[in-house]
Formats: sequence, C-alpha cells, structure tokens
Amino acid sequence: MRRPGKRQDRDGEKGFTLIEMLVALSVFSLAILTLIRLQAFTTHNAAELEMRIIAQSVVRNRAVEILTDPRAPALGITRGDEENGGFVWNWKQDAKLTADQRFVQVDVSAEEKESGAPAALTILRPSRMLSEESDENAAAAN
Repeated sequence: MRRPGKRQDRDGEKGFTLIEMLVALSVFSLAILTLIRLQAFTTHNAAELEMRIIAQSVVRNRAVEILTDPRAPALGITRGDEENGGFVWNWKQDAKLTADQRFVQVDVSAEEKESGAPAALTILRPSRMLSEESDENAAAAN
C-alpha cells in the first residue's frame, strides 16, 4: 500500500542526488586545475633548466679556449657574444693575477639577454705556458 507524499524506493534504482553530483564535479574540477597548474610549472622549470645547461656550455667553452690558448689571457675584464643553442649569449671574463704570480685566476660568466639564465665558472691557469718557460730556459743556457 502506498502512502501519499512519501517517496517509494524501487529496488535497483538508487543513485546520487543532484547535490552529490555537483560536489563530486567540483572536487574533480579542482583536482584537474591543480594538475594543469603543476604541468605549467614543470614545463616552465624544464625550459629554464635547458637555458641554464646551455649557459654552462657557453662558460665551459670559454674556459677551454682560455686554457688552450698559449698566451695568457689579458688581465682585466673582457666581454663578448657567442651563439649557442640558437640564442646569443653575452659572456664576461675577469682575469687577475693570484698571490702566486705564476697563476692567473679567470672568472667567466655568461647570460642570455631574454631569459637571464646565468652561469659562472672560475678557473686557474699558468700565467706562462711551459713551452714559453722552456724557450726562455734554453735561451738563458746559451
């Protein structure tokens, strides 16, 4: 027998109410928005990391040039540009004698104008190469 005004549950037809569905959709949408924001943050960090790696490459290339040049680097600050990874990098080197006059300390840094991704490296190299010293020793012996 049915009573008027009372809802009768039918077997197998139970479900979610409209409010429950709205709450579930709200929670789901917040989770999705959080994941999208995390993805954007990760993408940004990956791009910045790539720029820093290229900047390190520019600095290391400059250091190799300094170390393999038979002439000691000019003392003071030297600046230049180099293209690497499709970007133009501004590098700067600051060469100064150390307390031990046999060595030159060279601080090398590079940065890309747009991203500002910096890199820096300090190297020591002999102020005179061994070939120069052996030439001078041979001349002095004669």
